[in-house]
Amino acid sequence: MPAGSDSVKVAVRVRPFNQREKNAGSKCIISMNGQTTVITNPENGDTKSFSYDHSYWSHDDFNEDEDGVYHPASPEGPYADQKTVFNDLGKGVLDNAWQGYNAALFAYGQTGSGKSYSMIGYGANKGIVPITCEELFKVIDDNEDKEKQLQVTFSMLEIYNEQVRDLLVKTKPPHGGLKIRQNPSAGFYVEGLRAVPVRAYTEIEKLMEQGTINRTTASTNMNATSSRSHMVITIRFVQVFKNAMGQSNTRSSDVNLVDLAGSERADSTGATGDRLKEGSAINQSLSTLGNVISALADLSLGKKKVLVPYRDSVLTKLLQSALGGNSRTIMIAALSPADINYDETLSTLRYADRAKKIQNKAVVNESPTERLIRELKEENAKLMQLLQKQQGIKGGGDTSELQKMLEENQRRMADMQLTWEQRLEQARLEWERSQMPTAGAGVLQDWQKLPYITNVNEDSQLSGVIKHCFKEGETTIGRSGVSVEIRGLGILEHHVTVTNNGKALYVTPTSEKAMLIINGLRVKDKRQLCHMDRIKLGSSSLFLYVGLPSERKDRDDWSKYDFDYFMMELAEHEGVDLQTAKMADGQDQFNNKLNQEFVDLLPKIMEANAISEELKKKVKFEPMFKHDSKGIPSDIIVKVLNTETKKVWVWPKLKFLHRKDLIDSMYLSSLDGQKVSSKRAEDPFWDPVEDICLGSCLVILKSLAHHTEIDEHFALHNHHGHEEAVVKVQIMPCDQNGKSLHEDDVILEPTEMLGKPLNFVIKVQNVMSIRWVKEEPSRGIYFRYKFYDEKEAITKAVFHKTVVDLDYTMHYSIPKVTKNLISYLLNNSLVLELWGKQVSEDEQLHRRVGQQLAREESSEDLLSQLKNRETVIENLESECTDLRDENFKLKMKVDKLQQALEFAKMRRVDAFVHGAKSDDRRKSISEEKKLESSAMDVELAKAFREFFKDIKPVQQEIKDMKSKISALGQSGDQNGNLKSTLKSQEKSLNMVDENLTDCVNSLKKSVAVSLKKQKEKK
Repeated sequence: MPAGSDSVKVAVRVRPFNQREKNAGSKCIISMNGQTTVITNPENGDTKSFSYDHSYWSHDDFNEDEDGVYHPASPEGPYADQKTVFNDLGKGVLDNAWQGYNAALFAYGQTGSGKSYSMIGYGANKGIVPITCEELFKVIDDNEDKEKQLQVTFSMLEIYNEQVRDLLVKTKPPHGGLKIRQNPSAGFYVEGLRAVPVRAYTEIEKLMEQGTINRTTASTNMNATSSRSHMVITIRFVQVFKNAMGQSNTRSSDVNLVDLAGSERADSTGATGDRLKEGSAINQSLSTLGNVISALADLSLGKKKVLVPYRDSVLTKLLQSALGGNSRTIMIAALSPADINYDETLSTLRYADRAKKIQNKAVVNESPTERLIRELKEENAKLMQLLQKQQGIKGGGDTSELQKMLEENQRRMADMQLTWEQRLEQARLEWERSQMPTAGAGVLQDWQKLPYITNVNEDSQLSGVIKHCFKEGETTIGRSGVSVEIRGLGILEHHVTVTNNGKALYVTPTSEKAMLIINGLRVKDKRQLCHMDRIKLGSSSLFLYVGLPSERKDRDDWSKYDFDYFMMELAEHEGVDLQTAKMADGQDQFNNKLNQEFVDLLPKIMEANAISEELKKKVKFEPMFKHDSKGIPSDIIVKVLNTETKKVWVWPKLKFLHRKDLIDSMYLSSLDGQKVSSKRAEDPFWDPVEDICLGSCLVILKSLAHHTEIDEHFALHNHHGHEEAVVKVQIMPCDQNGKSLHEDDVILEPTEMLGKPLNFVIKVQNVMSIRWVKEEPSRGIYFRYKFYDEKEAITKAVFHKTVVDLDYTMHYSIPKVTKNLISYLLNNSLVLELWGKQVSEDEQLHRRVGQQLAREESSEDLLSQLKNRETVIENLESECTDLRDENFKLKMKVDKLQQALEFAKMRRVDAFVHGAKSDDRRKSISEEKKLESSAMDVELAKAFREFFKDIKPVQQEIKDMKSKISALGQSGDQNGNLKSTLKSQEKSLNMVDENLTDCVNSLKKSVAVSLKKQKEKK
C-alpha cells in the first residue's frame, strides 16, 4: 500500500451556469488544467491556483442524448460526466469496501453548487451513490461462492439543528431527536437507527425514495430546507466466509455517503456587531466540521497539542472515523462558476485545500465471527457487573447510559445469531406493513389522470416528490383536519379551497389572512388555475400546478420552473429587475450580485415574518437596498419593525442571517413543545433601541465655489425613495465675522479662490412634515453631515414635533483653498442625513406607567371630588329642605302679622266709636303694635340678609362644580365609565341648582309681596 494511500482524497467539480446566473449575464471565473484549478477575481483579475487529486470540468462542452444523459461533446473534450466521476471516486469506495476498509465520501459546497447532483444525480444522470450501490449488487449477484455470504444493510438519516432523524421511519422522532451513544470499541453510533437488510439495488432505490419523501415532508413541517440539513447514507457491507483454517470470518465495511449543508452558512455564527454572538445549533455541525478539518490539518503538519473538537457537534461525532480515523475518505467540493459567487467559491477551494492534508489510518475490519460474539458477551458481562454495582450503591446513580449500551450489545448479538435469510424476511415483512394502504394511499397513482400540484424545493432532489391530486368536487388544503394537509409556515387550519368541475380548476382563499400567491401576485378571491401556474401557500410552501391531461403537452419543460424561477418571479414583483441586467461595467456587475443576494434573502425574510406571526412576536422584517451618496445601491439591509412598540432597527444582511438561524432554533423548540424564552437577552427578535438613518438629501456645492448663496427647501428621501421630511438649508458665503458677502464678491472662475481663505455658514433652519414623528409622537430627529475633511457635524435632537425650528448654524473658516477643495466643491454634494431617535422600551414603559398612574391618580382624585360633591349635594338638598321649611314659617309669620294688623285696625275703629275714653288706651296699644311691627321688620331683614349671604357661596360652588365636570367630561384622557359617572353627577347638580334657584326666587317673591302689603296697610 503506498505511503500516501490513507490521505484524504480531494476532488473539485465545477457545474454549468444555472438560470439565475444566465439571467445575470455571469462570467466564468474557474479554469482547470489537469489537477490544477484556477479562480480569477472578477474585480481586479488576480488569480489563485489550487492543486487536488482530481479537478472535474463539468461546466460546458457536453451533449445530451435522447435518454437525457450528458456526454462529452468529443472524446478528447474536457467535460467530466457522471461515469467519469464514479470511475475515479466511486470505484475506490467499492474497492475499499471489498477489502474491509471503512470508506467515506462527502460533498461540500455552497447551496446550489451541485453537491446533490454529484452524490445522487438527477433524472437519467445517476450520481455516485446509486451507481456505487448498483455496482455493488452486480458483484454480489455474480458471486458463485456458496461458502461466502454477502450482506448489505442500508440506513439513511438527516441532521438538522443538532437533532438526528431517521429518514426510513415515517413516525415523528422522539423529543430532541435520536440519541448519539458511544461504544468503547465501535465508537459513536445513533441509538435506534433503523438499518434495513437489502438483497437488491431495487430495494435500495425504494428505501431512498421513501427517505426522500420523509425528508421533504419533514422539511416542510419544520421549515428546514435541505440546504440547512446534512444527509448521511450508510451502507454496511459484511462478508462472512471461511478462512484457510475453516473458521468463520467476518469482514465488515461501513460506507458513509454524506451530503453536507450549504457551506455559505458555515461562518454565519457570531455575526459582526451582534449582541447574540453564540450562534445557533443549526450551523453548529458545519462550523465544527471546519474546525475539525483545520485541527487535523495542523496535526498532519506536525503541530502538537492540537485538540480535535469531534465532540462539539453531532455530525463530527458520527464522522470521527471518516476524519482522521479508521477510514479511507474522499471529499468532493462542488463549485459555482459564476463571478457573482466568487467569495463562496474561493472559500470552498480553501476548505478543500485544508482537507487534503488530513491523514487517516485505515485498517481492515476482519475477525472470526465466534470471536466477535465472544467479545460482545464479555463486554455484556462487564456492563452487567457495572450496572449491578452502580445500582447497589446507596442512593443509586445514573445508570441509563450503561443500560443503553447493554441493550445495544444485546441487539447486535441477536442480529448476529439470526441467519441472514431470517433478517431479510423480517425486513420484507416490515416493509409490507409500512406500505399498507392508508387513507392517502393511491393518490400518487392518480396524477396521470387528474390535475395536481407538486412540490418545488430548494434542493432539486426533493422537488416533485409530493403530489396532491384533485378529484371532481371541492378539496380543502390546510394545516389539519382537511383533505390535503400541509404543515408549512403560515398555513391556516383551512387555507384554500380547490374546486374541480371536470373542465377547470378554481382556487379560493378561505379568509383574508390566507396567503395565496399565483405567478408572483397575491390572490384574494376566486381564481382559475392554468397549466404550469406557480403557487405559493403561506410563507414557504411552493407548488407547480399541472393541469388536466388534455392541457398537458409533451414539450412541457417542467425543469424550467425550479426554486430559482419561483424566487426570481417573486423578486421581480418586489421591484428587482433580474432579466435586464447587463455586464457593461463593474457597477452593473456589482448590481447583479446585489440583485442575486436580494433574491436569496427573500424566502428567509418571508419565513422570519411567518415565524414572528406564529410566535406572536409582533415583529416585521423588510429587505431594502442601501444607497450611497450618488443614489446607487451599495448594500442590502433589513428593516425591523416592532408593530406594537413602533421601535425600528436596521440590520446588516449578515446580522439578519445570523438572527434567522436563532429564530429557526426558537421555532423548532416551540414545535417540540418547549417554552419560548421571554427574556430580552435571549430573544433574537429584540435589540436595544438605536438611532436610525431615515433619509438624506444632496445639496450641490457648486454655487459655493462661485461665492453664491444657497437657500432652498430640500426633500429628504429614504431608501425606498419616499419622502421623509422637507428641510430648509442655507449655505451662505461670508467674511470671517460671519457677515454675508455682497453681489460684487461673486467669483466667475473658482480657481480665483486658490490660496485664499474661504468662510461660509451652513444653516439648517427648519424641518417640516416629519413622517417619522407622525407615525409615533414619542420619537425625535436630528441631522448629521460631513463637509470635506472637517469633523462630522451633528445638530441637536428634538422630540415630539412634526415641524421643528432647529435654528442650527455652523461657521466654517478655511484658511487656504486648495485644488482638492475646489474639485470637491465642483463635483460633490453635501449629504445631509436625517436621523431618527427612539425612546427605549423601558423609558417608554416608564412613561406609559407614569401617565397611567397620573390618569389613575387623576381618576382617584376626581372620584374623591365626586364623593365630596355628593356630600355637598346632600347637604345642599338638606339646606334646601330647611329653607323651604323656613320659608313656610316666614309665610305663617307674615300671615299672623297681617291678621294682627287687621285686628288692630278694627280695634282703632271701635275705640273711635266708643269715644274719647278709650284714647289713652288706644294710643298705648298702637304704640305697642308699632314697636312689635318695627321689631319684627328688623328681625326679618336680618334673617333675609344672613340667608342670602349663605346661599351665594353655595350657588357659586355648584356653578364651579358644573364647569369642572363639563370640562372633565370632554377630556379624551378619561375612560368611558368615568365619563358616564360624570354625566350622571352633572345631571344631579343641575337639578339641585334649579331647585335651589326656584326656592330662593320663590322666597324673594313671597317676602317682597308681604312687605309691600304691610307698607300699604300702614
